[in-house]
Amino acid sequence: MAAAEAKTALLNAYRAARTAAEPARLERQAERMAIAAARQERQAERERMKRAEAERRAAEAAERQAAAEAAARAETEAREAAERNRIARVLEDEAARKAERDRRYANRKARRA
Repeated sequence: MAAAEAKTALLNAYRAARTAAEPARLERQAERMAIAAARQERQAERERMKRAEAERRAAEAAERQAAAEAAARAETEAREAAERNRIARVLEDEAARKAERDRRYANRKARRA
């Protein structure tokens, strides 16, 4: 019988200690939940920052790509314009040579006549 009473006393002591510790347990649990929520918020913020940085880098890369393409187009256009100018000069020179040849021919004909 004494053993049963001792067991009951221990059980009652356990329940009393558990009831007395309940507010502290709830407080620790709330603190852990607050810490976990703050951790999740920090992680979400880091992920947002990473996405923003990736978007910024992608925009910069697209901008550099567009600038490179524009520079390549400008260089190609300049090369084509230079080639057209060279061809035009060659044609002008050829026309001038023909005109000079025709003038000499006309002078020769005029001297003979």
